[in-house]
Amino acid sequence: MTNMLPESSRAPVGVDPNRASIARVYDAFLNGKDNYEVDREVLRSVQAKAPEAQDLAVENRAFLIRACRFLASHVGIDQFLDCGSGLPAAENVHQVVQRINPDARVVYVDNDPVVLVHGQALLEENDNTRFIAADIYKPDEILSNAVVRKHIDFTRPLAFLQMGTLHHFVGDEDGPAKIMQTYIDALPSGSYVAMSHFLDPEDEHTPLARKMEEIFLHSMMGSGSFRTLAELQALMPGLEMVDPGIVKCADWWPDGPRVRPLNEVQHCIAGGVGRKP
Repeated sequence: MTNMLPESSRAPVGVDPNRASIARVYDAFLNGKDNYEVDREVLRSVQAKAPEAQDLAVENRAFLIRACRFLASHVGIDQFLDCGSGLPAAENVHQVVQRINPDARVVYVDNDPVVLVHGQALLEENDNTRFIAADIYKPDEILSNAVVRKHIDFTRPLAFLQMGTLHHFVGDEDGPAKIMQTYIDALPSGSYVAMSHFLDPEDEHTPLARKMEEIFLHSMMGSGSFRTLAELQALMPGLEMVDPGIVKCADWWPDGPRVRPLNEVQHCIAGGVGRKP
C-alpha cells in the first residue's frame, strides 16, 4: 500500500520527489508507504523484465532477519553497526536482536533525508538504539563518529552489517572492496560481518541479472550492479565464513524446508556471514 498524498505536501526538507532514492525504491519493493511515483516507476520498469522483481527486496530483508537472529542468539553478539539501514520495515535490526537480548545495542547509519526523519523517531524507542546521518561509503568517518564510538565498544566483538548497499556504490570498480577492507580492518577479533548483494549467478539466470542491472543503472536511481560470486567473496577478505558461505539469500539457513522451487529473481541476490579471526 503506497502513500497517495500529493508528493509536494509530504516531502521532508531536502527530499526531491522527482528523483528516485535507493531507500524509497526498496520501500516500494517491500510495498511500503514512504515512496513517490518516481520510485514506483523504478519498480514497475524492473517488473516489466522480471515480474517477481520484488523478491530482490523480500529475500534481502528475510536474510537480514535470519542473520541477525543467528548472531544475537547463537553467537551472543550484543552490538550491531548497520550501514545503510534504509526505511523501517516490519522487522528491523533492533527489534530482532532486542527481542533476544533487550540490552543489545544497535547503531543505524544512513544519509537519505526520508530515512533521517524516521531515524530520529528510533532515538525515542529505547536507549540502546541510535541513528547517525552519514555516508556509509566513507568508512573512516563512520568509524570515528562520536555516536558510534560511544555506543559501540570496539574492544569487544560486534556485528557489522552491509545489507543490500554495496551494489549501489558508484565510482571506482575497486571501491566496494576497499571500503569493506577498511571496515573489516577496524573490527576487533571475534566480530562478524553480514553482507548481501545483487548476484550474477553465471548460469541460465545471468541474462535476467544483466537485464535488471541495466534497468537499475539507467533508471532515476542510477545504481544497482550485479556481481559474480567470486567478486562477492572478494568483499569479505580474511573472514572465516559461516557455513554455507556466500550463497543465494534464499539458501542461507531458510526457515524450514523449501516447498516450491525458487523463481528466477531469487537466484539473483546472495548473502553471507563471516567471522573475523
